[in-house]
Amino acid sequence: MTNGAVRIDGDSLLLPGGVRVRFVRTLRLPEKGTHSLPPGLGHFPLRRVEDYAATVPQEWLDRGGVMLPVYLREAMWLSFAGTVEPNALQVGVGKVCAVSGKPWHSRLSRGPQNYLVLPRQPWLDGINSGSGTVRQFVAVPLGMGATVEGQVTGEEKWGGLQLQSWTLADGPLEAWREEQRRAAERRAAMPRSAAPYGMPAPGAAPAMMSASGGGWGSPPVPRSPAAAMGLGVGGSMRQEVYKDDRPASDWAAEPSGRVFVHLVTPPQWRRITGEEPPSSPVDRAAYTRAGLPWFDYYDADSEDLAPADTLGGVKPVGEWLGDDHTPWQQPSPHQVKPLGDAPGKPVADGDW
Repeated sequence: MTNGAVRIDGDSLLLPGGVRVRFVRTLRLPEKGTHSLPPGLGHFPLRRVEDYAATVPQEWLDRGGVMLPVYLREAMWLSFAGTVEPNALQVGVGKVCAVSGKPWHSRLSRGPQNYLVLPRQPWLDGINSGSGTVRQFVAVPLGMGATVEGQVTGEEKWGGLQLQSWTLADGPLEAWREEQRRAAERRAAMPRSAAPYGMPAPGAAPAMMSASGGGWGSPPVPRSPAAAMGLGVGGSMRQEVYKDDRPASDWAAEPSGRVFVHLVTPPQWRRITGEEPPSSPVDRAAYTRAGLPWFDYYDADSEDLAPADTLGGVKPVGEWLGDDHTPWQQPSPHQVKPLGDAPGKPVADGDW
């Protein structure tokens, strides 16, 4: 069992141990070729399932967690930029590990690694499907077999996303804090001219954009049938999933928090919450024609995990939903920007 509360803080999920997760709307990539990191187009809104007990399906209440609205074939990425102290984070898509391709497990594993190392991993845009690449998270209905869950397990029972965080064990955590304290003292004693200046934070996320133009901030923001959305995959992009260089014994014996994230169609969102969902994402060709940035991120000090064989065989959602006829315009080289190396009530956890 976990020992801490998960909370919503605005458009973020706060997990015990300082893990802050945002679910970021983005441009859907073509399913052929390998691309740069797409931009953020604002954050998905989050709501606690238990706050809508009269209108959500009973199985959602049983699982607890939070929900967010997503359009069919809409893409997303997960941002972890707020994390400071070391954490391990498991990410499941329909209870299939997005890192290892193995079934969801309540324990950390190194054979193969089934978690991300934070804050070294600033974001995750998709499943670990190739050497130095991932395939983009794309929302699709359950029941077609197009989800990662359906392709890996042969059934579509869970849908959504699952997150579970782990802190360092007490001894390694105190050692890490002491190391940080000493490093801060060394920096304070460094001559001003020797201090680095103007460098971006290694985990800084791409700028959040909205489709409305100007202001480029976040987008405007009887019981329903059961959830019908899970995550399949779209196009491939250049992104590493970093290998843990700590001893496995450094991590705590029990997770610090976990949460089930339900994916809700826009009509379901209206029925359940009475709110309007965000507008449909911006057209990617229009974005590129406007000269707006795409991104590239590389950490020379980190080692990429080997791709998961199971996830490497997952087919893109176009195999089920048909070709993507949205026009594609390749960004010019100058548009690809290199990136440098609790509030609210607790979210209920349930049986999943």
